[in-house]
Amino acid sequence: MSGTLGGPIWLVGGGKMGGALARGWLAAGLPPPELAIVEPDAERRAELAQLGPVTFAASAAELRAPVPPRALVLAVKPQTMRAVLPAWTARIGCETLVLSIAAGIRIATLEAAFPPGTGVVRAMPNTPAAIGRGATVLVAGPNATAEQRALAEALLAAVGEVHWIADEELMHLVTALSGGGPAYVFYLIEALAEAGTALGLPAELAERLARATVAGAGELARSSPAPAARLRADVTSPGGTTAEALRVLMAPEAWPRLLREALAAAARRSRELGGEVPGRAASGGGAG
Repeated sequence: MSGTLGGPIWLVGGGKMGGALARGWLAAGLPPPELAIVEPDAERRAELAQLGPVTFAASAAELRAPVPPRALVLAVKPQTMRAVLPAWTARIGCETLVLSIAAGIRIATLEAAFPPGTGVVRAMPNTPAAIGRGATVLVAGPNATAEQRALAEALLAAVGEVHWIADEELMHLVTALSGGGPAYVFYLIEALAEAGTALGLPAELAERLARATVAGAGELARSSPAPAARLRADVTSPGGTTAEALRVLMAPEAWPRLLREALAAAARRSRELGGEVPGRAASGGGAG
């Protein structure tokens, strides 16, 4: 599926992910005057001013627009989504796409906030979108037209690869795996560097080696058609040093169990944020 990246596009939320999306759209050819960013934080609006002649507003009430947007992109925290939605209910047109990147907030919740028949698409991007290497999964609501789906895909394809799913329930697992995945990789860098330092490497060297190793391995995985298991085997000589390390990491109670528990915890929190299961009070966090 392909679509034309054209506006007007209204972006609600100019945080890290919102800013990454805006930069990607402009780099992909969206004319700056066709983009409006609504961001309440004045300091953040000032930072985003480098994007060019984009329209900025602190709230929906401040946004003066002669026509409804082609897409309303909701890049706000899931914890604040329900408070944000009422301001936009009467601002969209009958053909406006509502695109949400908030973790856990279901299509039905979004549809209920807008006029009947509004086309809604949920997206779960991740932070490598900031360098055009994001991975996004999309799921469309029943009212989303083919044109709206194409627009949603074009908006996210501007910052990386895009995948579609038909079962919205899988978005909790997508959020856990790829939505939060960059944080797990960054923590791996931290842990590698700390382990190297603890065993005697100079801290600065351990940090540099850990960063370069993870970045290089990631690029190799991205560019190679071989499955990850094959790439791992290619680095692992029987009876060698890597094999000995993997013997520890791949033990049933080591990485395999920890990763399953970590993803299950993230998916559970996604359901809590969407109000599907009782959970602790919302606090902090971003779109994911």
